[in-house]
Formats: sequence, C-alpha cells, structure tokens
Amino acid sequence: MKIVLFGASGRIGQRIAQEALDRGHTVTAVARAPEAVPLQHERLTAQAGDVRDPAVVAQMAAGHDIVASAVGPSGGQSPQMLVEAAHALIAGAKSAGVARLMIVGGAGSLEAAPGQLLLDTPTFNPAWRPGALAHLEALKVYRAEQALEWTYLSPADQIFPGERTGHFRLGGDQVLRDTSGASRISMEDFAIAFVDEIESPRFPRQRFTVAY
Repeated sequence: MKIVLFGASGRIGQRIAQEALDRGHTVTAVARAPEAVPLQHERLTAQAGDVRDPAVVAQMAAGHDIVASAVGPSGGQSPQMLVEAAHALIAGAKSAGVARLMIVGGAGSLEAAPGQLLLDTPTFNPAWRPGALAHLEALKVYRAEQALEWTYLSPADQIFPGERTGHFRLGGDQVLRDTSGASRISMEDFAIAFVDEIESPRFPRQRFTVAY
C-alpha cells in the first residue's frame, strides 16, 4: 500500500513508518522539518508539509491509499493544532480522493470507569490535560465525519520506547489494564497495532485502544 504519514519525525511516527516499511509498504513521510525524519529506505520519501493546511494535505495525499497521522504539538505549538489537523486531514483526504484516515490519538479520552474519562481522574498528570482535551476535541471531529472511513487508535495510559513483542490486547473506549492495574504499551507494539489496522481494517469509523 501507499501510505502518507503526517508526523513521521515524532517518536511514534518514526516507529509506524518503520513498521510499514518492514512490511513492504511505501511511505511518504511528512513533517515540518523532513530532515528530522531519521529513516532512510528506498520506499520512503520525506516531504515538508503543514498538516493544518487542507491544501497541503490534499497535495501530499494524492495517489496514496490511506492518510495516516501521528502528529502532536511540538516546538511550542498549541495543543489546539490537533483539532486544526483533524479538520485539515478530513478536508484534504476528501479533496485528494483518499477514502481512509488512520489517526494516532490520545489516551485521556478513554473511559477509566463508566461515565468518567481518564483525563478526569485524580491521578491523571495535570501537565497532560491540555493535550488530552485537544485530543478529545479532535476525536469529536472525526466522529462527526460520515463520508470517510476513519479510525482512531488511542494508546494505553503509559506509552514508551520499548520492545516489539507482538503480544497485546485490543479494546474499545475503555482503558485496558493488566492484572496489576497498569495500562501500558510500547511504541513498537503500538505501531504494530496501527499498521495491522491499515492492512486489515477492523474498526471503521471507530476508536480503539491497545495495551498489554
């Protein structure tokens, strides 16, 4: 498949790009600073582009099978860029005639208990709250979209560089926890789940999550 990936220079984006390349896909890696994309491969092309601009998204998406996004605020950007990106990704994909969107989301909008979001729990890091609220607002933008086949993947509560094990669980809108009560996933295994969904869609127009 031909995948255009926005946010490919980030820690999660890099791993998604590598996972896709390792499986034989072609990746157009889009970042504000393409020289920051650390990967080199004959099936990878790094491009400069602003994910908040629908015209840029359309230009980059043309000729691809799916638009993927692992973007997040960096370099002093406001978390609100996530919402701007959601609108631009939808508009740009439609303009380019690409029917599928695959999005890296946040964990804060997952349900920690019935009627309670993770971001509203006492143990949720206050420093993460602005970003979590922006992710939640962006998720609402995707959920309102009826024409495109979008999918939104929320990580576990804790996501970190680690091992690629291939052993994890998938869930829906609720936080997944292990027997000790922890909610964890490595970026490497998150990338597996992300590319699995690209290859074999199981959650069209849905959010899902992944954890050990």
